[in-house]
Parts: sequence; structure tokens; C-alpha cells
Amino acid sequence: MDGTVLVADDDRTIRTVLTQALTRAGCRVHATSSLTTLMRWAAEGKGDAVITDVMMPDGNGLEMLPKIQAERPNLPVIVISAQNTIMTAIQAAEVNAFDYLPKPFDLPDLMKRVGKALEHKRSAPRIKDVGNLHANDDTDAMPLIGKTPVMQGLYRVVARVMNADLPVMISGESGSGKSLIARMLHDFSDRRNLPFVTVVASDMIELDGPAKILARAKGGSILFEELSDFTHESQARIVRMMDNPGDYSPRFIATLQGNLADAVKTEQVRSDAYYRLGGATIEIPALRERVDDIPLLAQSFLTRLERDGTPARGFGEAAMGILRKYSWPGNVRQLENVVKRLGLTAREAEISLAEVEQTLVNQPEMREVLKPTGTENLGADVERHLRRYFDLHGSDLPPAGLYDRVLQEIEIPLIELALDATAGNQAKCADLLGMNRNTLRKKINTLDIKVTRRRKLM
Repeated sequence: MDGTVLVADDDRTIRTVLTQALTRAGCRVHATSSLTTLMRWAAEGKGDAVITDVMMPDGNGLEMLPKIQAERPNLPVIVISAQNTIMTAIQAAEVNAFDYLPKPFDLPDLMKRVGKALEHKRSAPRIKDVGNLHANDDTDAMPLIGKTPVMQGLYRVVARVMNADLPVMISGESGSGKSLIARMLHDFSDRRNLPFVTVVASDMIELDGPAKILARAKGGSILFEELSDFTHESQARIVRMMDNPGDYSPRFIATLQGNLADAVKTEQVRSDAYYRLGGATIEIPALRERVDDIPLLAQSFLTRLERDGTPARGFGEAAMGILRKYSWPGNVRQLENVVKRLGLTAREAEISLAEVEQTLVNQPEMREVLKPTGTENLGADVERHLRRYFDLHGSDLPPAGLYDRVLQEIEIPLIELALDATAGNQAKCADLLGMNRNTLRKKINTLDIKVTRRRKLM
């Protein structure tokens, strides 16, 4: 790579890591912890690309972007943020950021994006003033949060189609958030001040149903909820409505439970309706495909309860382990209901494993989770975990060093349990594990394992 990169982040470690990596790649780097300094450098004509955090001590990086682009319209800006919500991605797109990455970011991935930014000569005009974008910015009410790769990919797609003049088809399992995405496409678009009309199958039965719906929409957005519930005749009316929308053409959005290709193949959805509504397609991942977001979601639901007056609650490690292991056929909506029930009924500040099991025992597909796994070996459990880990990265590879990370995750609990079983006696523990005592001592120090000597109760 060749060029000068301006880096703005209040975290010294991140500045150091980025400076070293970019320098090794052949770039010149100017790094600062101040947005004021970044703005001055940009005004002076310095830099061929920018990497900036959002929340800085002297301002908000997203709010500074239009000012940078006014001075330097062709300067690509990559936004990085620890605020892993869909709103960050939407706001980054609204202010015409070149790219957006969540923290913690994958360094090789960021380097690839910087390379593209340096090669890319921006020619797209600036997005018009976003007006009252933040008027409805209630991020605390947003259930669409997550830092997994599949969710970050979803955020980018939603942000890109927000103001595109295309109909949108949103597919996903029940409870995954299809209607929420549809509402966001309207509430944060140029049509936000116009009506948002939700249409269900029964609304299309009457002959004048389409005309009434268009009259209500007045150029806003129309959502056809669960398209497969509409009869073929109703879907034909939708097609005719889209072909002749009248003087004030609205934006058309549809949701569909399940797989879109399967719905067309099985003729649940007419092909002509699919061709009209599938201008842009958004597929929402199931919760089991983003297991690492479960703790984040669960805590957000508990935080809402606390704001409503419920005592502060949190999940113990074993309790969270069950939540992560369950398949959640009802997705985020099911998780929200379960967490709310636990938050209201838990006896202590820390929600226990027993309380989670008692709440989930009658849930669909839960018996397999609670069933003793003595017939299944450790290797099968590890393989299942690793498959899920690789799947979360899609077509990309996980960060380098996977072998040592996996071994460490197994090694630490093994040694800790062995020490507990031998009451902290390292000689007995080493014998139990079948390793040299000096080797055990070295691993305890390297892995920062706490050893507590106690009398073993028999």
C-alpha cells in the first residue's frame, strides 16, 4: 500500500497497533487522540485516507464527517466503533463514510479495507442533508444489536438500501426481527415523515383494497407482512398495485417467514410477485447462527427491566452457558420473553443455572440441551463448537492463531478443575493430569490460573 493514513482514536493501544501495521504495509501514518487535530490535518490537505473512532474526548467522529467531506470531498473515511448497533452503521452510511467496522476489529480485514480506500477515488456526490435523522434515534429501544460478523453484514446491507429507490424483500425465521428491519427502513429513510402502512392478507380481499392502501400511504412505505399468507389472487393485486402506484409512488417492502427461494419453488409466492418485490433482499440470521450475541442481547433486556424498576440482575457463567447452547427456535423474541421472565422471578442478583433450566424445561427443543451427554465424547462437543465458529466467519477465515486459542480454552478449565479436585495440591494435580510438576507450575503461571490451597472435604 502507498499513501498517508490519518488515524484518530482515544485508545493509545489501538493507535499504536494501527500505526505499526500500516507502517509495515508501506503507508505513512499520522495518529492522534483528538478530533480537532484530525480536522486540522484534513483541512491542511494531509492524508489519503482516514480511520476514526466514533466516541472521542472532544466530539463525535460521525458528526465530524460532513465537515471533513466539505473540505475534502474525495477523502475516504473508515469509521470504527465499539457501539455495535445497527444505528451506528446506518449513521455511518448517512454521512457517506467509505466503510464501517465494529470494535474489536480483525486487523487483516481492516488493512484490506484501508487498501481499497487508498485505491478508491471517490466520485459519488454527498448524500443530501439528513435533517432530523436523530429525532427518533432511541438506541436503547433497538433490539437489533450484535457484534458477530453475520450481524455486522446485516447492518451494512440495511444501511446501503435505506434510501435506495428499490422494493425490499426481508426473509427470516419467526421472531428474528423482520418487521423491525422494515420499520427501520422507513423511519430512517427520506420517507420518514410520510405514512408507514402495514398490510396483512385480509386487507387485500376487497376489490378496492389496493386503492385504499395507496391512498393511506401517500407516498410513504407499504409493508406486506408475511407474503406467503397472501393468496395468489392477492399477490396478483400487489403486482398490479406496484405496476400502477398512482401519483405518489410509495416504497414497497415485504416480509417472508423462511427461505425465499423455497417459497417461490413451492409456489407459496408467485414468481411475478417475487420479481417485483425482490429488488433488494435482506436475509436475517437466526439467533443460533450468532450465538456470541446472546450475552449482549440478554444483558440489554435485563437493563431495560432495571430501568423500569426491577432490581439489577445478571447471569452466572453456567446459566449463560445454557442460553448459548439452546437453539432458540423463536429467535430474539423468544430470548426476550425468557430473559424478562427470569429477570422478574430470580431470587438473587445472579440468575442461577437452576432458574434458567426451570424456565426453559418446557420450551421447544430444550430437552436435547438438558439431556445428559454421557454418550457423546468431548471431541464431538468441540467439533460442534468449532463448526459454529467457522460458520460465523462465512467465507472468511478466522484470525490467525486458532490452534493455540482452542487449546487454551480447553486447557484452562481442565487444570482449574483438576486443582479443585486435589484441593490445590500441585503435586497431586500434576499426577492426576499425568504431567511433570514443573510443567504444571509453568502452565499455571502462563495461563494466570489462581491456585487456592484448602482442606479437601471427604
